Amino acid sequence: MKPIKSLALAGAAALVGYLAFAPVAIDPVAWQAPANQGYTGSFAQNQHLSQVTRVELNGEVGPEDLDLGPDGLVYFSLLSGSIQRINAQNEIEEWVNTGGRPLGIEFDANGHLIVADAMKGLLSISPEKQITVLLQNVDGKDLRYADDLDIARDGKIYLSDASTKFYADVYGTYGASLLDINEHGGHGRLIEFDPQTGKALTLLDGLNFANGVALSHDQQSVLINETGSYRVLRVGLYGEQRGQADVVIDNLPGFPDNLAQGNQGLYWLGLVSPRSAALDALSAYPTLRKVVQRLPAFMRPKAQNFGHVIAINDAGEVIHNLQDPLGMYGQTTGALEVGERLYISSLHETALALTANPNSAETVESAFSEANSNPAM
Repeated sequence: MKPIKSLALAGAAALVGYLAFAPVAIDPVAWQAPANQGYTGSFAQNQHLSQVTRVELNGEVGPEDLDLGPDGLVYFSLLSGSIQRINAQNEIEEWVNTGGRPLGIEFDANGHLIVADAMKGLLSISPEKQITVLLQNVDGKDLRYADDLDIARDGKIYLSDASTKFYADVYGTYGASLLDINEHGGHGRLIEFDPQTGKALTLLDGLNFANGVALSHDQQSVLINETGSYRVLRVGLYGEQRGQADVVIDNLPGFPDNLAQGNQGLYWLGLVSPRSAALDALSAYPTLRKVVQRLPAFMRPKAQNFGHVIAINDAGEVIHNLQDPLGMYGQTTGALEVGERLYISSLHETALALTANPNSAETVESAFSEANSNPAM
């Protein structure tokens, strides 16, 4: 029995040693996560998204972001590198493939699709499908996790670089996000780029996974999601407020992903997953977060299959709160208003979701009726 005991003790010692000292990619920083109020008040749980119409994507995965093209068609970016659209015949078709991982997409005033590609940098795609690299390095740091963008009326592009430490081309977009959020080291930044002059600068840094970007409706500021801190910031663009950040809404019940202007002065925000109770509890204990990182992947915190999009106003008030706690359409990244319809995107789903636009006068019942008879529209 002694040899067996000795082996067991040696194995236990090896496991403890591994969990305590094995090298990991992260160097966690202590912080204090705000107490999670959960799905109460403005975020009261509901099932508004549990009966969405699914627009299947022929086996493709991860329709991360959406935009309405100058041709009136809905375009979306996919994990495979493909950017696809719903054509005039209501069919899904590939438009172009970047060869990387396109995330945020926005059409500019000239009909070019500007793409935040996590692997390739900031791209411009002409109507003839010619791909041009606009930006790959800012302030001496490579752009290796371009995430989301918006374009001002003066043509300047505002772009989030999610993490300057955990690169998408090394860890994958999802893997890099988990590492950056666990470390909480402030490696994200907001970039301002002027295509006319070719000049780019870091407008704000120190962000914990910089994510969704949207110009304010008055164009005086830009809103950005700080995913790892569960909040949306507003960054001034002019005068004494330039580069200064204030909080629009914080202590969100989930991880904010994409951000986009909506109608009636609103902004649509996707919450990709509920917060992790374990990560919150360990926020002030960096050594224990290293231990968590040493656990097998299936034991570490990860995104839950919970659908949730909200619309907020400039004051940070929640105007629309649409949820799918059943996970029928989960890991929601954002939403796009197209007339009476609301298209919803996802990190890992194999479909787009379609529901009635609560910002419109059309009833939910009539929207579902029309969608089910003509789902791609």
